[in-house]
Amino acid sequence: MAKYGKRTTAAREAFKGQANVSIKEAVALVKSNAKAKFDETVEIAMCLGVDPRHADQMVRGVVSLPNGTGKTTRVAVFARNEKADEAKAAGADIIGAEDLMETIQSGKIDFDRCIATPDMMPIVGRLGKILGPRNLMPNPRVGTVTMDIKAAVEAAKGGEVQFKAEKAGVVHAGVGKASFSETQLAENVQAFVAAVQKAKPTGAKGAYMKKIALSSTMGPGVTISVDGAVAK
Repeated sequence: MAKYGKRTTAAREAFKGQANVSIKEAVALVKSNAKAKFDETVEIAMCLGVDPRHADQMVRGVVSLPNGTGKTTRVAVFARNEKADEAKAAGADIIGAEDLMETIQSGKIDFDRCIATPDMMPIVGRLGKILGPRNLMPNPRVGTVTMDIKAAVEAAKGGEVQFKAEKAGVVHAGVGKASFSETQLAENVQAFVAAVQKAKPTGAKGAYMKKIALSSTMGPGVTISVDGAVAK
């Protein structure tokens, strides 16, 4: 049997008997037990009734959290000339073309979001096997392949979160920091759930949202009532 430290044991005890609670109750429980020496990230995980191996059951999208993520997002942009200048002015951290491709191919990926102008996609396409598994591949469906570089960079820096269902049909993301107020966290969770609900694919059969859980980086998780979380 696994042995836990005093803090973890106390947190697990506080969570005992708590299941399928409201978003507000889950946030309060997670926040009050996030007692690490750093500002823990509050994370959501959603188990969906989809098989992402089928194109008509893929779930992916983007959502702007009303209160941001509390995280500094490093943005890389594939662009040339005036679009590269636009990216720099908007606050992009890394800008390039073939040189950026070579940096990524060498194994250096020092960014959290990747944006590209449409004309850069022949170059970016060579990086699919590297960026794809990391959910970093630019995609027009989530606004990261665009000519409006300024808006895309500012959205990424301002708390926009991308999500994508993994093989097991699980979507997860950070929705704030433990230092956020309960109201801020609850609003972010609700916005994220609503975005995933809106992204329901046409091929989804049966129950779409099967389970929702909230946790902090170092704390245990608590399940949220699906019926209560999804707006009717």
